[in-house]
Amino acid sequence: MPEPVDVVEMRTALAGLRRTSGLPVAFGGLLSDARHARIAELDGARTGALRGLVISAGSGLGGKAIALARPCAVTDYPVSRHISHEYDTAVAAEGLRSVVAVPVVVRRTVRGVLYGALRTPVSLGDRTFDAAVAAARDVEQALAVRDEVRELLALTREQVAAAGPGTAPGAWEDVREAHRELRALVPRVVDPALRDELLAVCGRLASASGARATPAAAMEVRLAPREVDVVACVAAGATNAATARQLGLRPETVKGYLRSAMRKLGAHTRLEAVVAARRAGQLP
Repeated sequence: MPEPVDVVEMRTALAGLRRTSGLPVAFGGLLSDARHARIAELDGARTGALRGLVISAGSGLGGKAIALARPCAVTDYPVSRHISHEYDTAVAAEGLRSVVAVPVVVRRTVRGVLYGALRTPVSLGDRTFDAAVAAARDVEQALAVRDEVRELLALTREQVAAAGPGTAPGAWEDVREAHRELRALVPRVVDPALRDELLAVCGRLASASGARATPAAAMEVRLAPREVDVVACVAAGATNAATARQLGLRPETVKGYLRSAMRKLGAHTRLEAVVAARRAGQLP
């Protein structure tokens, strides 16, 4: 079953599709397995006929889009000869005629399908197609970020368990790189529970240095989340410009965060800031 983050992203995408395309109806859902999607979210629907409908790959318009992994459309759904008609009853109950279906594709795998529809049989233009594709891309990006976070979390849990004062230098570099990558993903995570889990793991990575972090320093230093992100990038050797690209910030903003972090850490150089942050348990 889709998780809350999927529901939020799907609802946002459908609302955006209606707003940018002018289509009165939008709906969609994610795949429960390789060949079936369940319509879970409706925006602008007059009935509940479409809710819960299970779409099989190859069946109907959405099933065709899933099977081909590309957008598909019909001008008049009930009489179209280019699709099968297993779902005509639900479509007719909602009064839909012109329909576009766009697959949600992440890493070449179809993960869901979005629809936009009119209740009149007219040809859908490029603007409508572009809006539908853009809505699907929004969901794709959210799913890709979630997948990336989960993969990194799985990898770093082993590193957290293995890390300690006696950990080899090469292993510590892996821990530090994982910490930096995870922190860079935090602002892009929509799901609060997943974001909290991510931050908890980051905290465990930062404190994994054990004896190298002094309790007194940890109590005295309280860096803001973005200050930690910037110093973590600096620790990896990134320039201000590279840090800005990685974190989606302006270079001037990065400089501001770095100055603030250095002031809190009592550091006069970038290297001193990194060393002080590690001593304070802010970085692994």
